[in-house]
This record gives sequence, C-alpha cells and structure tokens, in this order.
Amino acid sequence: MLSEKIKENTKINHQSLEKKLVARMRSIQNETDYAKFLGIFYSYFGGLELTINKHLNLSHLPDYGRRRKTSTLEDDLNILGLQLPTLASESALPEIENHYQALGALYVIEGSTLGGEFIGKILRRQMNLTGSFGMSFFDGYGDQTASMWQVFQEFLDQPVYLQKHEMITQSANQTFIGFERWFNNLNDVTD
Repeated sequence: MLSEKIKENTKINHQSLEKKLVARMRSIQNETDYAKFLGIFYSYFGGLELTINKHLNLSHLPDYGRRRKTSTLEDDLNILGLQLPTLASESALPEIENHYQALGALYVIEGSTLGGEFIGKILRRQMNLTGSFGMSFFDGYGDQTASMWQVFQEFLDQPVYLQKHEMITQSANQTFIGFERWFNNLNDVTD
C-alpha cells in the first residue's frame, strides 16, 4: 500500500516537524498567540495549495475542492482579527511540477487533519475556549475526518500511483522539510 510506504518513509521528517509544532502549540496562551500560529499554517499551506492546483489532475480526485485548507484558515484568521499573512512563494515550497509531486504535498496537508483534533483539544483547554470559535482548521472535517482520510488513502493506494511511489514520497518529505524550515523562520519572527 502506497499510503503506508509514504507514512513509513516520511516518519523522520514528519516527527521532526511535529515536535516543533507541538512545542510552539503548548506555549500558546491567548488568541493573539493562536492567530500567529495559524498564520504560519495559512502562509505555507496557502502557497502550497496554489502550486498543487497547477498540477493536480482533478478528475483523479473529484472531492479536492472540499479538501482545500486555505479557506478554513482564512476564516479562522478573520474571526481572530489577524490580517492575512503573505503566502509562501514557490521558492520556499517543495518542487511541484506534476500530478505525482502534487499528491505528495497533498498527503502532508491531508494528514494534518488527523492531528487537528488532538491539537484543537489542547488549544481549547489552554485558551479556555468553548465551541469552534476560530478552530475550523483544526476541526478538519469534523466527524468525517477519519472517513475523509480513509478515502484519500484508498485513492493513493491505486496501483497506478505505486509506480511513482518514489516521486510521491520525495515530494511528501520535501513538503515536511519545507514546512519545518518555514515554521522555524516565521516562528523566530513571531516570538
């Protein structure tokens, strides 16, 4: 299964990024801190989605429109009153020049929905929030998050993609690495 190969072969870069995100997340105490944290996601994922859009074959993933994350991040940032940050330029993003590289990057974005529930619970507790005020990004697909991930995995596990597993996996790794670099640069600026 390609989805399992990608998971195994991106584990180190995924965990490295996750460790830094969780450390920053645990320091969030108020809406301003939270908005800055969301801004980092918005700027990277927003730039990434624009690049993915240029190369992803939508006939292969008909529910892609529902999988876009930039709009939920934008909604959350507007609710929190933060001006939208500048999107990452292509030079700050992984190389995406075809459908397969776009899938590798999309794997990272889609995977972020799984950790979102965990992150949302921690942030709500830390900031003493109730409801979904400014949390639509971390709420993912709500009670459909697991099933949406399963559909995406099944899509990736089609035999045609197994032939391009190295390119897809490399793109996913470069997306994790690029996001960590982006996070480090912006985290230093927003502290």
